[in-house]
Amino acid sequence: MFDNDVSIIAGGQVLSGWTDVRVTRGVERLPSDFSVTMTDATPGTLQAMQVQKGDPFQLLIGSDLVITGYVDKVVPGFSGSSHWIRVIGRSKCSDLVDCAAEWPGGQISGSNALVIAQKLASVYGVNQEGIPVSTSITNLPQIPQFNLLYGESAFEIIERICRYSAALVYDLPDGSLYLSRVGTTQAASGLVEGQNVESAWVENSADGIYSEYDALLQSMDDLGDLGSGGNLQYTAYDPNCRRHRKMVLIAEAAGGGLEILRPRTLWEAARRSGRSQVVRVQVDSWRDGAGALWAPNTLVDVELPTLKLDSASLLLGEVSFSMNDRGHVADLLLMDPAAFTPQPVLLQPIFAEFAHG
Repeated sequence: MFDNDVSIIAGGQVLSGWTDVRVTRGVERLPSDFSVTMTDATPGTLQAMQVQKGDPFQLLIGSDLVITGYVDKVVPGFSGSSHWIRVIGRSKCSDLVDCAAEWPGGQISGSNALVIAQKLASVYGVNQEGIPVSTSITNLPQIPQFNLLYGESAFEIIERICRYSAALVYDLPDGSLYLSRVGTTQAASGLVEGQNVESAWVENSADGIYSEYDALLQSMDDLGDLGSGGNLQYTAYDPNCRRHRKMVLIAEAAGGGLEILRPRTLWEAARRSGRSQVVRVQVDSWRDGAGALWAPNTLVDVELPTLKLDSASLLLGEVSFSMNDRGHVADLLLMDPAAFTPQPVLLQPIFAEFAHG
């Protein structure tokens, strides 16, 4: 039996004995966050808790670190003969989401997504110690020069340049920011109807996909419009869309030619195709068969024959651990990896090398 006790180290104390727990992480959810509640018939135990809003914390499940960050809210209360306290917090990366970007001069040029993210994150944290940023990607493209918009948050800029760079961006259990391609690590066990699945549903949708994606790259050279240096166009197709539906989009960055247009177009098409089937599964354990906590950006084998999903390897996009009077439950959101990566698996395999780097 694995240890699933939830403990929070904050205010110089190790706090445990929570009666209601919700902890959520995801590759498209920044920051990771939690909400926990403790109830007690006598107020003495709760009054002895020293945790305060703004305190740094570490949240662990058993001995596994899950979130590192700051306490946002401490909410004590009572009802009838019971007393309770709720603690809510988010990872260190919450400052990147909440706070305005700081960049001398407001103009970024000649850098890749990692360098830009590291600089934007360097001013945050206790005593401005900075939020670490790392990546597993070795070939991040150079970002064309652009100006920051006054009032933009650091994460709005990071998310935009990572999307341009075909990278996922999410936080790790130690509170740092991580840039990654879609994960290739396989979970030790799958999700199998009749075994570890308590409930599941699949959302199959057609309203978000298009048969044709036209991307335009507008020339910044006014005179270039008179010749071959004008607006460029690249088109991708999705054969899974069974009627004519056309999307026209403008690539975010100027310059670069087809090497900018092509991945931008294929990213849009592959992402939308992958998101046309969303699988949600509730399982009776927070851990896979090897005892590892379910982790975002992990491939999981799924078998749900009742829902016409006989066998598929899907990417775990978000996991939420909850504990209450029903026991321990994990809610998992899974989609085809194409929903998270620019690799045009369903559309144009000849360009797969872009996603692999």
